[in-house]
Amino acid sequence: MANKSLNKIPSPVKKATSTLLDGLQRNLHPLVGAAQDYDPLLQAIATARFVLIGEASHGTHEFYRERVKITQRLILEKGFTAIAVEADWPDAWRVNRYVRGLSGDQDAREALAGFERFPAWMWRNTEVCDFVEWLRQHNSGLSPEKQVGFYGMDLYSLFRSMEEVLSYLDRTDPEEALRARSRYACFDHVGQDSQAYGYGAAYGMARSCEDEVVQQLRAMTLRLAQNPPALGLARDEYFYAQQNARLVRNAEEYYRSMFRGRVSSWNLRDSHMVETLVALSNHLSQGAAVPRMAVWAHNSHLGDAGVTGMGDRGEWNVGQLMRERYAADAFLIGMSTDHGTVTAASEWDQPPQRKRVRPGLEGSWEAVFHQVGTPNFMLLLKDNMELLNLTEALRLQRAIGVIYRPDTERQSHYFFTHLGRQFDALLHWDESHALEPLDKSLTWHQGEAGEVPETYPSGI
Repeated sequence: MANKSLNKIPSPVKKATSTLLDGLQRNLHPLVGAAQDYDPLLQAIATARFVLIGEASHGTHEFYRERVKITQRLILEKGFTAIAVEADWPDAWRVNRYVRGLSGDQDAREALAGFERFPAWMWRNTEVCDFVEWLRQHNSGLSPEKQVGFYGMDLYSLFRSMEEVLSYLDRTDPEEALRARSRYACFDHVGQDSQAYGYGAAYGMARSCEDEVVQQLRAMTLRLAQNPPALGLARDEYFYAQQNARLVRNAEEYYRSMFRGRVSSWNLRDSHMVETLVALSNHLSQGAAVPRMAVWAHNSHLGDAGVTGMGDRGEWNVGQLMRERYAADAFLIGMSTDHGTVTAASEWDQPPQRKRVRPGLEGSWEAVFHQVGTPNFMLLLKDNMELLNLTEALRLQRAIGVIYRPDTERQSHYFFTHLGRQFDALLHWDESHALEPLDKSLTWHQGEAGEVPETYPSGI
C-alpha cells in the first residue's frame, strides 16, 4: 500500500544535521577496494535466496564493477546458480548458452552481440564482457545442475520472442508450428513495430491480438503437461520456448497499456519480471536444491516502491513484490553516487555519451552522503535500529536511466524515499565514472571535453 505521508512533500528539504552525519559515520563500513569489503554484507545476506542488486544509473562503472564482485562471492561462497538481469530474454539466453559451453560464439563479445536494441551499452560493456568470460571459465568442468546461468527478465522482445517460439516448434512439432504461425499472423499488419501495434490496438484502429497470444501460451503449457521433456538440455530448451510464449502474452498487454499511462505499463513490466523470476526459480528447482539467484536491475525496480514516491503514484516494483512474496528470502541492495561521469544518451535511440553528473541536490541522500566525509562506504540497514531511525525521514534520491538531463534534474531524476525501508543495504561512491561501452561512438569520446546538450530522460 502506498505511504500516504508521501503526499506531503517537505519543502525545502532540510540540510543534514550533525546528529544524522555522526550516526551515519558510526555505522558505515568503508569500501576501500579490498576483497574483504563485503564480508559484513555476505553475513547480512545470510540464507536469502534472492539478492537484488540495484544501481542508480545504467551507465556507471563502479556500480557494474562492484555488482560483479558481490555476485562472484555469492556464487563461490553461497552457491548461487542463477543471475537474472534487466534484459531481453532471448538476448540473455544466448549469453546463457555461451557461459554453459553450448553455443558457437567464439568469445563473450560475440555472445553479447544479440544486444542490439537501444541501449546496447547497458549489457555490451567491458564489465559485463569480463564477467561473462569469468562465468564461462567458472562453469567449465561443472555438471549442468551446478553451472551458473545468465537470464533476462524484461519484456521488450515481442517479435523476437515470437520468432523463437516458432523456431522451437518448427524443430519439435511442425503441426503445432503451423497453428502458432497462424495465431501470431495477427501481428503481421504492423511490420514488427511494437509501439505501432500498441497504439492501434489501444485506440481501436486495429484489432487486439490478445486472444491469439493467450491461446498460444495455453497450447505451450498443455504440451508440457502432456509430453514433459526429459531432464537436461531438452527440458531447458522447452522452458526457453515456453517463457518466450509467456513473454509474448505479457508484452502484447504491455504495449497496449503504454497508451493508458505510465503507471499501468510500469506495473505490467515489473509484474512480468517477477513472474519470470518465479518461473525460473521453479524451473531450476526441479531435481536439485532450492536455487539461489542474483538479480541485476535499476534501483527503481529493486528498491521497495511502497516506501517511495513511486508507491504514492500507484506504482509497484520488483523489490516490493519480491518482499511480499518471499519476505526475508529477498535481500535488497541499492547503490548511489554524488558526482562524476556517466554513460547515457541525450535522446532515445541516440549514441551514448560520457556525461558529467552534477553533485547531489541540497538535502538529497546523495548530498548527505557527500557530507559524511568517507568517499566510499556501505550501510547495512536491515535490523539496525539506529540507522533505520536516522534514515526514516523523507529525502530526495536520484535515479538516472539511460538518458540523463541535468538541466531539469530535480523534475527528471529525483523522487522521495524512506531510505531505511527501501533497501536492506546501500553502497555509496562519492565520485564515480562512466561505464565503458564495447562499441564506443565518437560522441562518447567527445564527452571527455565536458557536458553536452541533454534532454528529457527515460528508459529506467
